[in-house]
Amino acid sequence: MPMVPPRLLLRLRRPLHLMELRILLLCLPTLLLATTLEPDQKSILTDNDWKKLWMRGGINGDSKLDNNLDSSDSPMFEDSEMAHNTTVQLGGTAFLVCKVSGVDRNQISWIRRRDWHILSSGAQLYTNDERFAILHTPGSNMWTLQIKFVQRRDHGMYECQVSTPTGIISHFVNLQVVVPEAFILGSGELHVDMGSTINLVCIIEKSPTPPQYVYWQKNDRLINYVDSRRDITIETTPGPRTQSRLIIREPQVTDSGNYTCSASNTEPASIYVFVSKGDNMAAISRRKTSSADRLTHIFRSMLAPCLLLNTVVVRHIFLT
Repeated sequence: MPMVPPRLLLRLRRPLHLMELRILLLCLPTLLLATTLEPDQKSILTDNDWKKLWMRGGINGDSKLDNNLDSSDSPMFEDSEMAHNTTVQLGGTAFLVCKVSGVDRNQISWIRRRDWHILSSGAQLYTNDERFAILHTPGSNMWTLQIKFVQRRDHGMYECQVSTPTGIISHFVNLQVVVPEAFILGSGELHVDMGSTINLVCIIEKSPTPPQYVYWQKNDRLINYVDSRRDITIETTPGPRTQSRLIIREPQVTDSGNYTCSASNTEPASIYVFVSKGDNMAAISRRKTSSADRLTHIFRSMLAPCLLLNTVVVRHIFLT
């Protein structure tokens, strides 16, 4: 084995000069890339790109390369076709759209921000909740998070996260879950004369999609489409505030009862209807009037002693 000259050995052991360190750092990226590529692979960077890297100090150097070596290959969100807010009614299906170009399937993920749960990576789901699914057609640039049978707890922010060579870019979608409500105009009960008209109005609101049907019941019996009476009419006007009107002409005492209205996605609203003869209604009115008069008399009888007592106390204070 040939002997190494002492001067050369001493030179190898001494610290590297600044110039030698720069040369080593300059060659390091090429050496690393060469060791990581397979024999049949080629670098994704062209000769011109390599020249730009060396001349400009690299991607993470003091001076930066152009925004992208090839902007057409850099992941980009297509914001014009994506919503930042999605509103779904309780029990419906939510579609959260993420459309991004220049991305590999393993670079895109959906994350639920309230608990930082990673729901998916590419087309692979990471949740046991079968209501979640990833809708993606091979070759397309759209990755849609689908949530079936939406519940109240599903509301909140969701993040479509894309990994890029320079970091992470995100698109956020806020999911709002609304609960449709039904209520009947008026108080909890209605008194009508026999032979007059029962007119009940039910309002369905907070429903992004108008309900297909509004059901009316009397004492838990459906009266919408099975009742053959000609004196019953139901008129429903769909819209942002769906309105359904139940009209019963010339009602009888037997029409008294608990009336409810509801849609498929609402809790029922109810009102109790009392149908009485005209003299009975007058009696009810008289009873209400007499009750009010009785309360007024009681109030006055209690007020007089209080005033007298206050007068005595005030006089005693001033005289003493």
